[in-house]
Amino acid sequence: MIRLALLALVLSGAASAQTAEDRFNALPEAKKEALRERMRKFKALPPEEQQRIKANLDRFRSLPPEEKQQLRENARQFKSLSDPERAELRERMRELKKMDPDERREMRQRMRGYLKAHPEQREQLRDNLRRWRQMTREQRQELRQRMRERQRR
Repeated sequence: MIRLALLALVLSGAASAQTAEDRFNALPEAKKEALRERMRKFKALPPEEQQRIKANLDRFRSLPPEEKQQLRENARQFKSLSDPERAELRERMRELKKMDPDERREMRQRMRGYLKAHPEQREQLRDNLRRWRQMTREQRQELRQRMRERQRR
């Protein structure tokens, strides 16, 4: 879906006075075919999904340049992940969306704390995250339970 949004951005002419048709015609044939395929996939999506993507693109266009650049960087990093890593990240996002607003707010606060932490603390948090990712669901649930019990004491 990210690629479809980026495709729409490329075709939108947001960064150039050149028309979408001119930019498309200037592309090598292989890239043209790749864009055609993406467009076919986009048009095959249900109308609600197409509308969601278009709304996301409109939201993207209204962002300040710094936020647009950060989103582009996030997309670049996501694209560099392996298929299993991308699948894992998608699963984590689904889990995040299922959380109630208070849980999401707490998660954001934890992430802000992580980003502000000293380099040594960030490395420790990265190590903890690596171990977390290697755990089974049951092990994660057990660890969550132990942490809740510690917090109650």
